[in-house]
Amino acid sequence: MSGMSDVRLALHSQELDAGQERAMSAPSHSRWGVFWHRRHSRKALLTLTCEQLRDIGLTAEQARREGVKPFWRG
Repeated sequence: MSGMSDVRLALHSQELDAGQERAMSAPSHSRWGVFWHRRHSRKALLTLTCEQLRDIGLTAEQARREGVKPFWRG
């Protein structure tokens, strides 16, 4: 994997972590925070390359199946 891909994955991971923290930090909106996090992370899965998916242990089909799920489904 190239250094640029490593950097993108690291930054992407930080964005997802920040989104999860934001989702869990507001107790009065926790359900909506979880929904937002699911939507954001599922949308991100659809943009990953084959190499990035391989790094996280997913096939393209698994990522697609998870990525197209509605945010309200766990």
